[in-house]
Amino acid sequence: MADASFSKPPQSVAIVTGGESGIGRAAALKIAIGGTPVVITYFADRGAADAVLAEIENAGGHGIAVQTDVGDEQAVEALFARAEAEFGIVDQLVNSAGLNMSGVMLRDMALAQFDRLMRADLYGPFLTCRRMVRALEDAGRGGRIVNISSIHEKAPRPGGVDYDAAKGGLAQLTATLALELAPKKIAVNGVAPGMILTPMNQSALDHPDELKRKEAAIPWGRAGTPEEVAELIAFLLSPAADYITGTTVTIDGALSLTVAQGA
Repeated sequence: MADASFSKPPQSVAIVTGGESGIGRAAALKIAIGGTPVVITYFADRGAADAVLAEIENAGGHGIAVQTDVGDEQAVEALFARAEAEFGIVDQLVNSAGLNMSGVMLRDMALAQFDRLMRADLYGPFLTCRRMVRALEDAGRGGRIVNISSIHEKAPRPGGVDYDAAKGGLAQLTATLALELAPKKIAVNGVAPGMILTPMNQSALDHPDELKRKEAAIPWGRAGTPEEVAELIAFLLSPAADYITGTTVTIDGALSLTVAQGA
């Protein structure tokens, strides 16, 4: 007879923000196919979110989609309440939702633009991390967080004051939370992609000459794929990464190492 005191560990539940496209989509598929129920968020494109859910279900996984503005506190609360009602306490979080740089120089940038990007790329991870941590601490459980940053958290570009500042802030949010949460066994790591073939690089996808020119600047000789980033995310969420926290892993074919070359 089985020991009545033995209890099976609770089922993991994941939220992937921005799970309707790009890196978020690839991560959601990888996580769900691995057997973890996943909640994806989308901002406006319900059709894209439904397509991801169909792929998950066709692969034998389970998931739901929740329309969410991650920069809105009440929307994030509603997201987690829905996830908990559907699957249980969320213990895996991938913050992938975000906006790309505007390309507007500082003197011409409206405060509304700066605020819009900060809310998506920095406030969003703050709000989702805070909500998840509160639930995990109340339940006495550990968990894992992966924040999707960018090599531009350290490698700035003219016209990217909004994006670069947000990603730099996200790097420090990740590191600070790792220190705060390590005693609670909640790991917090970052992933910093370089050029990845997602809708954020749609122009390069649509124009072979542009793609060739940009790939020529990458020492590895090509851009990365969302699936490659998803593999890294899945590892950081897995028990195999139990001793890793407070780290940002760069995945860019050595692009970020080319700063100051040739001068």
